[in-house]
Amino acid sequence: MGRKLLNDLPPKEVDLKDATTLEEAIKRIYTITRRLRRECPWDREQTFDSIRHLTIEEVFELSDAIIKKDWEAIQEELGDVLLHVMFYSVMGEEQEKFNIVDVINKLSNKLIERHPHVYGNLTVENATQVKQNWEKIKNKKSERKSVLDGVPNSMPSLIKAYRLQEKAAQYGFDWNNISNVKEKVKEELKELEKAETQEEKEKEFGDLLFALVNYARHMGINPDTALELANKKFKQRFQKIEEEAKKRNVSLEQMTLEEMDQVWNKAKESER
Repeated sequence: MGRKLLNDLPPKEVDLKDATTLEEAIKRIYTITRRLRRECPWDREQTFDSIRHLTIEEVFELSDAIIKKDWEAIQEELGDVLLHVMFYSVMGEEQEKFNIVDVINKLSNKLIERHPHVYGNLTVENATQVKQNWEKIKNKKSERKSVLDGVPNSMPSLIKAYRLQEKAAQYGFDWNNISNVKEKVKEELKELEKAETQEEKEKEFGDLLFALVNYARHMGINPDTALELANKKFKQRFQKIEEEAKKRNVSLEQMTLEEMDQVWNKAKESER
């Protein structure tokens, strides 16, 4: 584990040539990353802890590109995520803990183990059974006390709610009928309306959001994607109001709510 993959760095000219094969491409980015760790002051100072938040940022940027279906940006952001994988692996090698080969082998072995219907004799009928088998194999190997422990605490709350529900459903803890889920949403809304203290309102609002996430899941909708689309739509429409204010040479504060609504509705109509 963590053995040195390359004792000496190749000539710098090698870094500048485009790769033509998968093997060459992986070796090239690996070599570039090692060179940066040796020769760039900023890269040399980084640690696992110092770039962790940057890794999270890169994943969110990739998410934005996917939502926009911006294929050029997706390609670029995937490269940025890959750079982080390489960077962590190089640091792991420097500390003689692991290297990129260990990382890839661990992933490959896990995929083989968790797809017995492909690499073994297990028969599955649909994607749901595949996910169920994946979780069973995963939980059998891990030391987790709960099947829900696999959902990171640091995960954004909306996605966390979706994943918690999804994992519980794989073990049969789920509504059988979507109409029951819809009724649960109505029930939670009524409880929110009855809440009196701020603490009660916050609690009931959380329950309502959780129920809505469940409703989305039963409709085959990813609530995080849906909310992000709504955010994007809101931003675009509000920016139309800002543009209109500039055209009129007035500030947003000088526009009435009725004037804003007119621009908003016009922007809404143009989207259809």
